[in-house]
Amino acid sequence: MLSNELMNTILSSLAVLFIFALGIITLIIIVTYFVDIFQTKQAIRRNYPVIGHFRYLFEHVGTFFRQYFFSADREELPFNRAERSWVYRAAKNLSNTVAFGSTRDLKPVGSVFFVNCPFPTLADSALSPEPVIIGEACEHPYTAHSIINISGMSYGAISKPAVLALSKGAKLVNCWMNTGEGGLSPYHLRGGADIVFQIGTAKYGVRDDAGNLSDEKLKRIAKHDQVKMFEIKMSQGAKPGKGGILPAKKVTEEIAKIRGIPAFEDSISPNRHTDINNIDDLLDMIERVKKVTGKPVGFKIVMGAYGWIDELCKHIIKRGQNATPDFITLDSADGGTGAAPMSLIDYVGLPISESLPILVDTLNKHGLRSKIKVVASGKLINPANVAWALCVGADFITSARGFMFSLGCIQALQCNKNTCPTGITTHNKKLQKGLDVTVKSERVKNFVNNLVHEVCVISHSVGVQSPRDLKRFHARIVQNNGRSLPLNEVYPDIEQEINVENITPISTTKTVEST
Repeated sequence: MLSNELMNTILSSLAVLFIFALGIITLIIIVTYFVDIFQTKQAIRRNYPVIGHFRYLFEHVGTFFRQYFFSADREELPFNRAERSWVYRAAKNLSNTVAFGSTRDLKPVGSVFFVNCPFPTLADSALSPEPVIIGEACEHPYTAHSIINISGMSYGAISKPAVLALSKGAKLVNCWMNTGEGGLSPYHLRGGADIVFQIGTAKYGVRDDAGNLSDEKLKRIAKHDQVKMFEIKMSQGAKPGKGGILPAKKVTEEIAKIRGIPAFEDSISPNRHTDINNIDDLLDMIERVKKVTGKPVGFKIVMGAYGWIDELCKHIIKRGQNATPDFITLDSADGGTGAAPMSLIDYVGLPISESLPILVDTLNKHGLRSKIKVVASGKLINPANVAWALCVGADFITSARGFMFSLGCIQALQCNKNTCPTGITTHNKKLQKGLDVTVKSERVKNFVNNLVHEVCVISHSVGVQSPRDLKRFHARIVQNNGRSLPLNEVYPDIEQEINVENITPISTTKTVEST
């Protein structure tokens, strides 16, 4: 037992420490009080010194309380708990069966559901989605095996272990991975995935000293066997009309070297390609990149002024095969990003529910649908979303945030702050330690496999053998009067080619087998 003298000494010491700590706290409160009443930037702090700080604390933690305690399963945005939970369970290869009944309300206008067949496809008649060749007339066409692929996420916007995990996972499941506009990093290649190299408005990774597109650097990128296609980024769903934004604190020396820009300075891309001022300029770049690389080339857009798609098709027919994009990636107005103005995120661009039928039908109208593949992107992370896009006419689906969820993203909404708690969008080494590349790459594989599996389940339920057989009449959408209509009545299929006089038809070139 402690002696009374020792006990008294300990108590005295604790008392001194308590008084000292109390003094420090009191001093901090006094200093804060005077700082608050003399500052002029925030009225709350000026009128309510010291206690006014709690308002900002509660505002911050309120986000997390709403997510975990107060929001219902289908209330949150941009993705609700039910959507995120499906991805988490799919990525962990856990059962996604549920009990008792659906919590999804089918009555709101715009709700989509699929019409089951009285004689669904039997398991022994079911087929896996067939590979599709992109750029058949190119010197090096690409045979794409997966209907689900990884959308553009730059190294810089996401971390080194995140890039590695995605690349390794894509290799395991045989899907492609888009580099995003930040250029090709060693980590994209190290995982072994098929790569789609994105040429952003700043042309990171393929720019010369003046910031112009460099044929020499294009050739250097194209020499990598893993680089299968090139995508010219015209616009992005979350920020149409604005270029990429990477804060200076995320522009490390390595990232700056890959992009060809100064380190530790804000990386802000132009809001469009300075050398693409019209449709012909776009087709000129497509033709140039095809000629230099010999690989399929397409472009990415979020649709707004959709009348220009009709003009684009007319120009393509006049220009011929060499200037024809091999694919068009269509992003949705509700697509994601690491950082963008709220005015663009909330109010600019068409959602894919409206733009995808327009694009597919316009290509059909001009007889270009078989030559130009359509890639749909923007919040398509669950089986029903993917099946809907296939019904409307997409060839492939790409997702960024779906794969971020598969890596463990908790929708903390800190992508632009370098403080991501899961290590996905931060370059803080301590936070990155939580992202185990081996484990997460398996989850990427599981996510794709389970997503495709459940799309197949929907396909078999409506009576087709494979997801690629889905048509618009297999789905219905709720109208203003509360009744639903088949998608083919809401968006009538355009199958007939138009006859355009005095234009040169697209030349045909013998298909070259993909290597």
